[in-house]
Amino acid sequence: MQRVLENIEAKPSTKEDKLQRDLLIFACAFMNVAVMLWLAIYWIMGLHFSTNVPLSYQVISVVSLIHFFKTKKFEIFRFVQLSLFLFVPFVMQWSIGSSVTASGVMLWALLAPIGALIVSGWRDSIPWFIAYIFMTVVSGFFDYYLGSGTDNGVAMKTIGFFFALNFAGMSSIIYFLVRYFVVEMEKIKSQLDQQHQLLAEEQNKSERVLLNVLPSNIAQRLKNTPGLIADGHADVTVMFADLVNFTQLTESLSPEQMVSLLNTIFSGFDQLCEKYNVEKIKTIGDAYMVVGGLDRDNSNYTNDIADMALEMRSFVINHPDMSRFNLDIHTGIATGPVVAGVIGTKRFIYDLWGDTVNIASRLTAEAVAGVIQVEKTTYNRIRHDYAFEPPATLHIKGKGEMVMYRLTARLSGKNAGQFSASGRYRAVLPTDVHEKNSP
Repeated sequence: MQRVLENIEAKPSTKEDKLQRDLLIFACAFMNVAVMLWLAIYWIMGLHFSTNVPLSYQVISVVSLIHFFKTKKFEIFRFVQLSLFLFVPFVMQWSIGSSVTASGVMLWALLAPIGALIVSGWRDSIPWFIAYIFMTVVSGFFDYYLGSGTDNGVAMKTIGFFFALNFAGMSSIIYFLVRYFVVEMEKIKSQLDQQHQLLAEEQNKSERVLLNVLPSNIAQRLKNTPGLIADGHADVTVMFADLVNFTQLTESLSPEQMVSLLNTIFSGFDQLCEKYNVEKIKTIGDAYMVVGGLDRDNSNYTNDIADMALEMRSFVINHPDMSRFNLDIHTGIATGPVVAGVIGTKRFIYDLWGDTVNIASRLTAEAVAGVIQVEKTTYNRIRHDYAFEPPATLHIKGKGEMVMYRLTARLSGKNAGQFSASGRYRAVLPTDVHEKNSP
């Protein structure tokens, strides 16, 4: 039977359709086998009566099955089989006598509404169940008014035996059909669970990619309400960090070495972003842009940016892979309002605009190696927690003369106000690593 099912060229639209088709074919085969066994047992016991009804059932059933194999029209096959399941048992019972003398053979008709429930759905099974109840009532009417009792010569012990046989046969068919249905549904469910798991894994990958491109709150907004995203932030702290000597270094490195070096540096910076809960905005060549203050829950973002700047400088100077390349870093920090938003539809980017961004960029460009320059707003906010060199004046393009301060180290409770013998300030960095030489 399984080989027959595999050779069917019908292509159901879903796995549920295939399961319904297989179940009905199995039921059709079981019923034909049951009819032959039923007739054989009657004849062995010497009970001879007309075989027109069961033989007609088998002919119609086989013809409908062959028609289905050729045309793949499952609806016609289903209607014919359910009709045979429903009417033939009652006709056979009436040809024998009553429900008693026929040993309740009408019970086999219950396969019609149950089969319809499995292969058509609960709504389509309702008319078949109503028809089964109606035929049962009609049969009961015949038994009461027209029944022949035991006049056909069937002994009560034979009637009892066939009652048990009919109940056992019908119960077995129903059980095996339902069992097959449950097993196949579990297989389908298992496959769906696997597909769901694969889909969830792909979704997680997409989520990680999206979170690597956008801040988490912006990514969530973009998923929930696609469209233009533009926000104004009254106060944030922006930092640019640019590598010194990297452009000249690229001329002596292979593409793989250059990309690997940048990846090492910027991956270290990315870890610091997570450590200080600030947002990486983008990299531009060998420049790295960070902003603090987009997260409204963090009110200490200017200090976080300053701590990160000091640790970034220490990372580049002290990292064993960087020292042999004689790399250094210069940094600019500015605090103030910005406009933030997502631009583009392909390879989109979350970016910042405004004077604060321009000032931070200019301060970076004007800084020498190893120097962290901040403007006055940033200085006033963190000056009690950090050590600075005396103020200096720079000419900033588009802004004119501007006072800036060089951040050298972070003050700590036990180190505040301590100076070395040379008169240079000594302080502990966020990572408790001392700078070799403060600029």
